[in-house]
Amino acid sequence: MRAMWIGLVLTVLAGCQVGIGLAPPPNLYRTGLNYPDVHPSLRSVEPTIFFMTDRLPEAGSYGSERSASMAFGQAKVRFGRDLDWTELLSRTRADSDRRISTLSVPQVQEIVRFNGTPLAYERVDGQLRHLPRVRALYDEQTRAFQNTLAAHIRATGNDRLLVYIHGFNNEFEDGLTTTANLWHFAGRGSVPIVFTWPAGNGAGPLGYFRDRDAGTFSVHHTKEFLRMLAEMPEVSQIDIIAHSRGTDVVTTALRELILEVRGSGRHPKRVLKTGTLSMAAPDLDVGIVRQRLQSERFSEAFEQVNLYINPSDSALRLSAYLTRSTRLGALRDEDFLPGELERLRKQALVHFIRVENVRGGFGHTYFRDNPAVLSDVVLALRTRAFPGGTLRPLERDNDDSVWQLHPNYPLDKLPDLSLLEERAIARDER
Repeated sequence: MRAMWIGLVLTVLAGCQVGIGLAPPPNLYRTGLNYPDVHPSLRSVEPTIFFMTDRLPEAGSYGSERSASMAFGQAKVRFGRDLDWTELLSRTRADSDRRISTLSVPQVQEIVRFNGTPLAYERVDGQLRHLPRVRALYDEQTRAFQNTLAAHIRATGNDRLLVYIHGFNNEFEDGLTTTANLWHFAGRGSVPIVFTWPAGNGAGPLGYFRDRDAGTFSVHHTKEFLRMLAEMPEVSQIDIIAHSRGTDVVTTALRELILEVRGSGRHPKRVLKTGTLSMAAPDLDVGIVRQRLQSERFSEAFEQVNLYINPSDSALRLSAYLTRSTRLGALRDEDFLPGELERLRKQALVHFIRVENVRGGFGHTYFRDNPAVLSDVVLALRTRAFPGGTLRPLERDNDDSVWQLHPNYPLDKLPDLSLLEERAIARDER
């Protein structure tokens, strides 16, 4: 019996791969998309999406094998077939036009190849120091990476970054297309960049555990990537979205950065420039989260943390059964400690958002497939508002514990996005 459960959970978790396709429009776009403030260079059905990866190159792309060196580059992601910008924006309620229903990656270009890590070092006066020539080359590669992004920021006027970190069993192109979806519906008012780690090792036990180890392998590179972004004077803020096991990769990297910055006597948020952290279906051990994140005041580094949870998430419930540990993305009301939710909401600015009536994807891929979830993610990014109120019209459940995200996310309560954009333009002009 236990062997059957193990096979089932591994099959379910291996199914976290996100298919290549344009996501259903968020509810707030049901009357049509309106992007008056998008820079002319970004009004394209084939925009540029940046990437950083430690996947090994493979046949003009990148595979699931690990690389000791990071690669930075850009890719073109095509929205649909034979479309122009006006046709793309005219899409409304349904995916009735198959020309719009697919995303593809026609071009991938590597721009910077970093030295492999760990960098060579030597012992000098009892301290281990990187070899000067090796360090100088790595710093030169870092500047080339930063200069490319800085040029894009100057050209578009977008100084906020939108960083996405995928979950299990995602291939290289999946991370690019999902980032394109999120960036598109968030209004194209940021620089889109995906950190794609060497997931996609296949279904079954070997693929599942290889992906878990690949995520751990990538923590150092993720930390270096975020550090390089934060050091750029051209960057004003970094918003981060992570899914499934990608939440473990990024929170581990961020935790180490936060402790490092705090140990130097500086404030983590000011140094790391972190804005909103959104985590969907986080595959994290709740006990570990309490001891390694809550105890160390992890959320102090963000303007808010949004956790999208689904108690009916089959992948996480089966994972919890095998590991005998509750998973963060499948929490139920009874899993919270007395007073924990109120303290997290008021003091830590951490918001738990329950997604209701999830269909398909084993209840695990809703962050991209569910228009209500996309609506809230978009509003959090575009308005910077907390849940509740007129800008993010979420409601609390009966016992006032978590926020509820209804499937239809009532259209009569949603703010007029065009008015928000006009206010943003007026504010920028002042």
